[in-house]
Amino acid sequence: MDLFEEIVKMRRAGQRGALATIVHTNGSIPSYESSRMLVREDGSLAGTIGGGCVEAEVWAAAKEVMHNEAPRKMVFNLNNEASYDNGLICGGTVEIFVEPILPQPMLYLFGGGHVSMAVAKAASAAGFAVGVIDDREAFANPQRFPAAQEVFTGYDEAFAKIHPNASTYLVIVTRGHKEDMRVLAWAARTDARYVGMIGSKRKVLSVYKALEKEGYKPEEFERIYAPMGLEIGALSPEEIAISIVAELIAVRRNAASAAHKKVKIESRSALGTR
Repeated sequence: MDLFEEIVKMRRAGQRGALATIVHTNGSIPSYESSRMLVREDGSLAGTIGGGCVEAEVWAAAKEVMHNEAPRKMVFNLNNEASYDNGLICGGTVEIFVEPILPQPMLYLFGGGHVSMAVAKAASAAGFAVGVIDDREAFANPQRFPAAQEVFTGYDEAFAKIHPNASTYLVIVTRGHKEDMRVLAWAARTDARYVGMIGSKRKVLSVYKALEKEGYKPEEFERIYAPMGLEIGALSPEEIAISIVAELIAVRRNAASAAHKKVKIESRSALGTR
């Protein structure tokens, strides 16, 4: 099996994995420099870095690398130790680099206005694939969004064809509260990595209350970023786009700044007691 072809296949399918590569050796080891092992999200393997206990430890580390989305270097000093039995008593040293294999993050913009246009440009430059959805063809088309890989001119069509997963980011910037609420009602119950909605805290609260009347539970909104975007004092569509994309990157990289959503949930509760 060609590991790189398998990696491309996995990324296109939205699957995660980790690639372990022997980057340095010294002395006698049961493999060779540049040997690789691919660990899939389900724990299955392709390739090998020599077998035995070292491979087992790397397999366990690969699961952590996938979860943390951060690479890790491991050094093993074999030196004839019994702890590295099963064919690995060779008296050498091996360094192994374990890196995450992640699908390209997919950003869907619900709404084709000026903010979405600016977000599409900034997000594309940051490595996100982009899709745009609007119920007006004049606002959702390849000419308006040249970087978009997918364009939908109807919300129902998008809901039916988009299947959010851990690599999916949903940004809600439609032209009105009614459409925002409609999209959020769908998005809140998906497996998307990120769901964000534009608007003031009071607007967000009104949307949440309306959805609660339709049977949604308050805890279903706890993971929603609303109002979305990092606090940078943004005013223009371009500045707002930068604040939104910065938040997307923070979530993608598991940065501490992404935790600000908890403050927003508390603010929403406080508003409701006034």
